[in-house]
Amino acid sequence: MSHVALLLLPGVHLLDLAGPAQVFDTAAHFGHAYTLSYVGEQVRVPSAQGLELVVRLDWPELTAEDLIVVPGWRGPTLAESPAIGAATLQVLREHHARGGTVASVCAGAEALGRAGLLDGRRCTTHHDVQGELAARYPKAVVVRDVLFTTDERVVTSAGIASGIDLALHLIATRHGPATAAQVARDMVVYARRNGHEPQASAMLRYRFHLDDTVHRAQNLIDARFDQPLPLPALAAAVGVSERTLTRQFSRATGGLTPLRYQQTLRLERAEHLISHGATLDAASRTVGFEDPRMLRRLRARTA
Repeated sequence: MSHVALLLLPGVHLLDLAGPAQVFDTAAHFGHAYTLSYVGEQVRVPSAQGLELVVRLDWPELTAEDLIVVPGWRGPTLAESPAIGAATLQVLREHHARGGTVASVCAGAEALGRAGLLDGRRCTTHHDVQGELAARYPKAVVVRDVLFTTDERVVTSAGIASGIDLALHLIATRHGPATAAQVARDMVVYARRNGHEPQASAMLRYRFHLDDTVHRAQNLIDARFDQPLPLPALAAAVGVSERTLTRQFSRATGGLTPLRYQQTLRLERAEHLISHGATLDAASRTVGFEDPRMLRRLRARTA
């Protein structure tokens, strides 16, 4: 089981909090054991939007597999952020030192800075206070205009809704891009990119649509891309004709057929295996190609 502890400070933005919480709660709904706790330095925490939240004062027992998230808060400057007690900052430091991950959304990066976790690391925050964060923590490497950064289990995201992107990234890292895509689809959000960097996997790259039939077909292909998946069987599994599936799949993915999508996943996995020392023939067999020449042709086509 993984524990997600969210540290709530006065003035917390509700979407900073609710976005990541919803991602991990949805992942739990799909069978991944996440427990969420809401911790603060006072029992009643006023939010920036006027809703008062009730939290616990004691921290749950955390292990290296667990996560602390610090949502952001409303304030004109980082210097005018709410006070954070020394004991709380020590919890952040000790959790990271034990191998745990510490994340922030928006102004929550200020808490990580006060804990010394930004020193020497890449980080980001809301565009309005990026300059101030860099000035307050000169040892930090503030990256501008990206949705999130990750550096040695310190994960920071930009403003408000980017907390969803951060949480989806952590789900993809822990459980694979197919699970992150499943969570994103259930939440009806796009699995967005990290600034200028491309999506890490085709399993996310071709999920920018709301066609439920195509998503169900992709779920089947994602789970069995290394096995034969005849179009008639795939179409029957999602309850449409072959022609309808091909037409909808192409429209939703920007021109891919189900077969080309499967080949893209196979090629991506084969490239990963080859980069880690596998021979082309061995990688070809592992991803489901009966003839290594097919893998050679696909690699030449994308070179």
